[in-house]
Amino acid sequence: MSSPPSPSEPAIEPDKEPPGLLDRDHSILAFNDRVLDWARRDDVPLLERLRFLCIVSSNLDEFFEVRAAPHLTALQLRDPSGTYSLDSFEALAARAHDLVDRQYSLYNDALMPAFAALGIKIVSHGERTVQQRRWVGEYFDREVRPLLVPVGLDPAHPFPQVANKSLNFIVRLRGSDAFGRENEVAIVKVPRVLPRFSRLPARVTPKGTLFVSLSSVIRSHLVDLFPGREVTEFSQFRVTRHSDLAFDEEDVRDLRAALRQGLEHRNYGQAVRLEVSAGCSGFLSDFLLSQFNLPAGALYRVHGPVNLVRLNQLIDLVADPALLFPSWKAALPKQLQQGSSIFQQVAMKDVLIHQPFESFDGVLGFLREAVNDPQVLAIKQTIYRTGSDSELMELLREAVRRGKEVTAVVELKARFDEEANINWAEALESIGAQVVYGVVGLKTHAKMLLITRREGRVLRRYGHLSTGNYNPRTARLYTDISVLTADAEMTADMDAVFSHLASQNRLPKLKRLWLAPFHLHKKMIEKIERVGQSAARGEGGRIVAKMNALTDEPLIRALIEAGQRGASIDLIVRGACMLPAGVPGFTDNIRVRSIIGRFLEHSRVFYFREGEDVQLYLSSADWMNRNMLRRVEIAWPVNDPDLRQRIIDECLVGYLCDDQDAWALDPEGVYRHVPRLGAQAHGVQQALMDRYGGSVKSNHS
Repeated sequence: MSSPPSPSEPAIEPDKEPPGLLDRDHSILAFNDRVLDWARRDDVPLLERLRFLCIVSSNLDEFFEVRAAPHLTALQLRDPSGTYSLDSFEALAARAHDLVDRQYSLYNDALMPAFAALGIKIVSHGERTVQQRRWVGEYFDREVRPLLVPVGLDPAHPFPQVANKSLNFIVRLRGSDAFGRENEVAIVKVPRVLPRFSRLPARVTPKGTLFVSLSSVIRSHLVDLFPGREVTEFSQFRVTRHSDLAFDEEDVRDLRAALRQGLEHRNYGQAVRLEVSAGCSGFLSDFLLSQFNLPAGALYRVHGPVNLVRLNQLIDLVADPALLFPSWKAALPKQLQQGSSIFQQVAMKDVLIHQPFESFDGVLGFLREAVNDPQVLAIKQTIYRTGSDSELMELLREAVRRGKEVTAVVELKARFDEEANINWAEALESIGAQVVYGVVGLKTHAKMLLITRREGRVLRRYGHLSTGNYNPRTARLYTDISVLTADAEMTADMDAVFSHLASQNRLPKLKRLWLAPFHLHKKMIEKIERVGQSAARGEGGRIVAKMNALTDEPLIRALIEAGQRGASIDLIVRGACMLPAGVPGFTDNIRVRSIIGRFLEHSRVFYFREGEDVQLYLSSADWMNRNMLRRVEIAWPVNDPDLRQRIIDECLVGYLCDDQDAWALDPEGVYRHVPRLGAQAHGVQQALMDRYGGSVKSNHS
């Protein structure tokens, strides 16, 4: 039986309806607003500002590829009964258009002038000197023109298949073709193998650092592609397509083969967005909209490159250290003594690694020692996103060659990493590793590595659990927590999970791990409810939860109820959050903040206090319905008091005190910068860099 409400519980007016949850898609776009703010900040180095602009564009690409199709389908079906409707499409389109407009305003009015002031410029055709135009013409004839195939549209040449996010030109022509026909529209596909930017050589550049874009090179020579015809109108264009692979796994006999086939068609899924140059005529834009079966709201006229993501190449071409963040090299994990066996150290005490402030080399060193140790008999690991070039995967292959039993649970359905994972699965399988693909209908998102080692007459297990992926590249860019442990109960649970994933047998009762989709969701809700009950009894209750997204409605309802019972709740949610915080009479005791920093916040940390009892969990899972019910995820307790306090200080308290990079969600559902508490702002990521004392080299020295 639940406890009665506390007298201090906020009063709920009976005639007022509880506020609805915030919209998930709008919350995702709001997150990108916060990322875009880094591109606005004058205290951020110029190339890094450009990088954040590119990140927003990349995020928007994925947003449209994954989230836009249901809105468009509802619009086309004119079905007002579902979640999506004409109103939902128009509201989302208005929000997305506004964000894109602000991106290009920032690009044109702030970033490009700032680069120009430093002598760095993308030179348009009209700005080029005679010598520069001659060089561009030679470059076009030598490198570009041989790869272009203009397609004039007629009954024998229908509108060509246009790949997802590819650069193209549409051209309107006057006059007749070689056969006397007046086909007025042509399409020119731009090959992806060509670099999007080229630096003009010093001999045609008297001063400064000048570049030409590929689109400008082609634009200035379009007429050369249609001899005898007059080019009257043209525009760049780019179409984004729905790219979430979907098929019925229950009917698939070979998941790997089905995914390979799906990948072949991903680039040609349902069109969801059309980007054109700002000056594109109504005739050409209407023609493209009809070809892609898109409404007017899906058309984005942009004042600049139609693919801002490709400006990342410009960052690499300029590569001026003075325009970048001071370089950061992560510190060696402070708990690991160099030159000593990691197994021996972990046998004495659990080891915590806080990335990227501490180096992922600690994890690689753990696996490397296992591969080289003749006493290690077996290695089991989950593979979600390791990247196409991974030392970790090469170590697993070496372990197989050395005769160790290697089991890899490879998640083939890791979105946009499917091909790399298929390739790794085949490479491991070909040399004798046991490769399994998890559970039908579920993604295996848990991050686990388990080593079995012979020590005298016994076999002892050593485990690694992490909130993030086994990817050395992202380990330098994402904040994550991982733990090395020899705890017998924890590693026995890990072994049981691996056996379950491989055999599909019934899972035994676990002592330490919480596993989705079986009991993670239920356990989290129970913890929240118990904190609320403790608060209602007057014993105090506190929840601090750090995650990437909060969209699961049962968890949100549990948090709201616990807050109404008097629990004090702080949520540190990087991205989408559907919980309306600080609403008088409903969520007074709940605060939501988002930290956007140099590194991508990725760790999941959950703190529960009932009276004097404190429990802390780390997890691979966000509080989303898919993570709780449609994925294999883990959460595990941190019981060592020293490690627990370290995590509380570094991952929770530090983030709640940040007044430099933090945003707070207000009762109207709007994120606002947290005001600075004093003359010197506190940025938690910089504070952690200072604490760990890794190698920071000034780019101005």
